[in-house]
Amino acid sequence: MQNLNSKPGCFIAFEGIDGSGKSTQVQLLNQRLLRHGIHCYITREPTDSPIGSLIHQLMTGRIVSDNRVVAGLFVADRLDHLLNPVDGIKAKIDSGIPVITDRYYFSSYAYHAVDMPMDWVIQANSQSAEILRPSVTVFVDVDPEDAIARISKSRSHVELFETKERLAQVREKYLEAFEKLKDQEKILIVNGSQPEAALAEELWEKLHPCFGL
Repeated sequence: MQNLNSKPGCFIAFEGIDGSGKSTQVQLLNQRLLRHGIHCYITREPTDSPIGSLIHQLMTGRIVSDNRVVAGLFVADRLDHLLNPVDGIKAKIDSGIPVITDRYYFSSYAYHAVDMPMDWVIQANSQSAEILRPSVTVFVDVDPEDAIARISKSRSHVELFETKERLAQVREKYLEAFEKLKDQEKILIVNGSQPEAALAEELWEKLHPCFGL
């Protein structure tokens, strides 16, 4: 396993509305890095921790709660994701292991700001941002109608936020958050409607320097 040793590992967060194809691009990037001998820690939010498992149940409708409760659970899950002594992101980065996460705090900014003030959501996640900001946040941008079509083809059920109207609102909130935080965050917006292989190539060209390649 390649270890960057003397400097913190690269930390990339992939973002996008449901059905954007970001999870596929995470896997394609990881496969290419492996071919170059670089082993990353690949993770996602919500996590598979006890808190994350509760969120998954809320998202699929098995448990019903207020969206403000869901937002708070994401805050807790994210902090555990960062600080967990067994497999926390912060420890991986500090030891020089590159990390790629499928969703991070911009997901909260976008999804939860549909129902509550964005400034509240940003403040609620402020500890996570202070602990660890991504080297780059990649936003895979796609039309909500195309995203819904992809979801319908690939899944047998939809989750809490997966309607065209809701995803359109979430996309707008993503763009609002990027504008609001453009001086604090490094953000890369790419066209998620292009062919999968073409997008993977564009991302490789933009991201490989982060890994010292």
